[in-house]
Amino acid sequence: MRRRAVLVTGANGEVGHGLIDRLAQMGETNIVALDVMELHDSLRPKVKAAVIGDILDQDMLQRIMSRYEIGSIYHLAALLSTRAEITPEAAHRVNVEGTINLLHLAIEQSRLIGERVKFLFPSSIAVYGIPTLDAKAAAPPVGEEDFCNPTTMYGCNKLYCEHLGRYYSHHYRRLAATPEPYLVDFRAIRFPGLISAFTLPSGGTSDYAPEMIHAAAQGEQYHCFVREETRIPFMAMPDAIKALLLLANAPVERLTRHVYNVTSFSPSAGEVASIVQRDFPNAQITFTPDTRRQSIVDTWPAQVDDSQARADWDWQPDYDLTSAFDSYLIPNIRQRYV
Repeated sequence: MRRRAVLVTGANGEVGHGLIDRLAQMGETNIVALDVMELHDSLRPKVKAAVIGDILDQDMLQRIMSRYEIGSIYHLAALLSTRAEITPEAAHRVNVEGTINLLHLAIEQSRLIGERVKFLFPSSIAVYGIPTLDAKAAAPPVGEEDFCNPTTMYGCNKLYCEHLGRYYSHHYRRLAATPEPYLVDFRAIRFPGLISAFTLPSGGTSDYAPEMIHAAAQGEQYHCFVREETRIPFMAMPDAIKALLLLANAPVERLTRHVYNVTSFSPSAGEVASIVQRDFPNAQITFTPDTRRQSIVDTWPAQVDDSQARADWDWQPDYDLTSAFDSYLIPNIRQRYV
């Protein structure tokens, strides 16, 4: 007899750690954690099964499906923006083909359990592509339909997967002789830069903010790869987990779209540096922009409009700029290096 379970891919990542912790706190005991690396020791007691495998391995996914009734999928596995630009073809395989594999698993599970499987997908502000700095400066908070012209492989992957989610939710095999009785309940969040106090930055183009704090806490010099005036939206990791779970638990009849912006605060890189230097007076932070990475960040909005999420599923962040640094990031990262 198959057990009902929640599948979390990319379980070892920054979001995976926080999500599994929170699901376990909520009493979810049947978590199947999937990652290409062995699951971190701190997470193992909190999951039903820890599977080492690649989301491109369809045989492995079928084995999971044969053992568990997957009612929800949190698909966190991805090659992040910086690495995706170095190996774009590999990024496409993981980020797109891997997502299609998971969407197909969701369709098959929906047929078996007789209801739509929820598919939670973390998208990104990388889907945006604002053409010039003047346009970025003049733009109001950017909505979900604005400037969707990504300039990176990661952004292209995420935007395409959003469209795949809509397809699997409404149009899958629409010309088949027998219509699909159950499709997928696809729900996506476009996250801003995420900052965690408990996991190390892992290759995102927005990671200059957390990297500043970690370097300062270790007494190391940090050369920031963007200009001092660079501004994009950020969010503390607990709010990212809160947003995923709020959207996952929202009644479907309240949802007016499949993809939602969320945001919290939008400091400049210089403002982040000032906060870090306030708390670590000996911090050595210089700004030595990397032209190529800077050109990517320049296409992302300074602010996004998350009014749809606030209206449809009562989203609001717990952390603003001050509380994120003063009560969450600085004390916990400082403690990490004591």
